[in-house]
Amino acid sequence: MSDNSILYDEGAGIERLLEIMRRLRDPKTGCPWDIEQSFATIAPYTIEEAYEVADAIERNAFDELKGELGDLLFQSVFHAQMAEEAGHFTFQDVVTTMSNKMVSRHPHVFGDETREKSAEQQTADWEAIKAAERAEKDQQGTLDGVAVGLPALLRAYKLQKRAARVGFDWPSAENVIAKIAEESAELVEARDHLSQTEVEEEFGDLLFVMANLGRHLGVEPEAALRKANAKFTRRFQGVEAKLATRGKTPSDSDLTEMDALWDAVKADERREE
Repeated sequence: MSDNSILYDEGAGIERLLEIMRRLRDPKTGCPWDIEQSFATIAPYTIEEAYEVADAIERNAFDELKGELGDLLFQSVFHAQMAEEAGHFTFQDVVTTMSNKMVSRHPHVFGDETREKSAEQQTADWEAIKAAERAEKDQQGTLDGVAVGLPALLRAYKLQKRAARVGFDWPSAENVIAKIAEESAELVEARDHLSQTEVEEEFGDLLFVMANLGRHLGVEPEAALRKANAKFTRRFQGVEAKLATRGKTPSDSDLTEMDALWDAVKADERREE
């Protein structure tokens, strides 16, 4: 096989992609943009690609999912190439680490433990194994290891979930709902009498408690908000479509008309269900 043949060999699998990445980062012959990148500059693209995967799944766009998963895989390859250049680790090290982790975390599949466990027991065992892994990394605090770079709403959910494991939690959803009422009142008070900084703080407190309510209700808040965003987008586009039949755009309309059309779009959806 010639030096370049792997670049066009569709059967070469992951080795083809790794070679393409090495070529892109070659200091002498690679792509100037790729060569300039660092972990910090690529990280936002990694997050974006993960969300595009989630978006394709949310829309059941499985024809797009293949490409989106490829984009996300490329992000891992990109980071691993930069890490290898810096002498930190290789892509194979990434694969080995993940394989070891999955084998270790599934003793009921790859070890001697029985598979006859409830979902709750498997979850408890999983968390115990992860706690042991954190201890090996000297992550002794309850909240250690919850990534700072997560979307804020998702991180709030995970922080609260961690705290709940050690008993720092409201007894029921009713307690959380009462706290939401309290935080809402504090936000109104801040709006009327306090500084913008304090308004922001109270607003953050309210969002944090809303994330906690989601956990108590078995709702992952990031996923719920993503669905709400999709619903709003769909319905507003429906409003635009109805305005278009009148020869108008939202800029030509007003709130009264658009609100009525919004209700009409909702009614259309209910008839289609």
